[in-house]
Amino acid sequence: CKCNCISFIFLFLGTGSNILSALQDLFWLLKSKVEKQLQVISVLQWVLTFLVMGIACTLILMYILCTDCWVIAALYLAWLVFDWNTPKKGGRRSQWVRNWAIWRYFRDYFPIRLVKTHNLLTTRNYIFGYHPHGIMGLGAFCNFSTEATGVSQKFPGIRPYLATLAGNFRMPILRDYLMSGGICPVNRDSIDYILSKNGNGNAIIIVVGGAAESLNCTPGKNSVTLKNRKGFVKLALRHGADLVPVYSFGENEVYKQVIFEEGSWGRWVQKKFQKHIGFAPCIFHGRGLFSSTTWGLLPYSKPITTVVGEPITIPKIDNPSQKDVDFYHSIYVDSLIKLFDKYKSKFGLQETEVLEVN
Repeated sequence: CKCNCISFIFLFLGTGSNILSALQDLFWLLKSKVEKQLQVISVLQWVLTFLVMGIACTLILMYILCTDCWVIAALYLAWLVFDWNTPKKGGRRSQWVRNWAIWRYFRDYFPIRLVKTHNLLTTRNYIFGYHPHGIMGLGAFCNFSTEATGVSQKFPGIRPYLATLAGNFRMPILRDYLMSGGICPVNRDSIDYILSKNGNGNAIIIVVGGAAESLNCTPGKNSVTLKNRKGFVKLALRHGADLVPVYSFGENEVYKQVIFEEGSWGRWVQKKFQKHIGFAPCIFHGRGLFSSTTWGLLPYSKPITTVVGEPITIPKIDNPSQKDVDFYHSIYVDSLIKLFDKYKSKFGLQETEVLEVN
């Protein structure tokens, strides 16, 4: 009898241990599924923000003006007029917004990683050239407009400002949302203010290739639009701001795009939009909301690794000549190519891969 009791106790303990183990496995499985769904939601909200938030907020504001709540819309419009020039003066960043937990889920969806190669002096100002544009510049946003990848810890004392289309800051609500992340208009007034009247330790991130580069982004292609993009070099010379090449491996992998050939009607329409509006409409797709095997607006969960290269010391020249601009532009192009070649094999590319500079 005693033997039977002892056997029962050991059997019970063993079964309990198995049950506990099973419950732990179930807990981690459920937690993993919840985290994955939160990652999808975090990316979806950013995609919708990028594509429709500006237009949607404008239409909602116009609708409210026609309702009994018109006073709310009128007060916001009055505030908008009063606050109109704030984006040109460095914006109104919020560390609270930059540290939202949603951005960590956004980061982990791909995942996105920021790699530091050199220290940056807080006594200098910088212009980061970000390449390539991709469809939405997801790596640029996550790394420099949020704290998800630890930009402030990796570059202490440096304030990053991601520059984007000035037209976004004419959209109600969207402008405030963008400014809270440290995003500013990519125009001369805004950049001049940050680099000359905002002290030192500022880093403006410019996606140099812009809309033109987005037209050629496709998985497996590493090309940048840079040969005739020299305005950012001239700005750096006028302010004595050091240039920093940045390459984001994987930025072109997260969406698939229909590429129109030069001379086709599709490319003609895209270039007209680019010339008159500032952006080029792309026909692209990612994965579906509920399945990675269907088409949708969600990007594919491919890793994006953004490498910040060595700063190029730039002298301050109030009126730089074209020769000065060309000289430092050539140094920048060479530095970008060297950065790409140094890290390409480490982040999934073949050693024979060549960066195409257009």
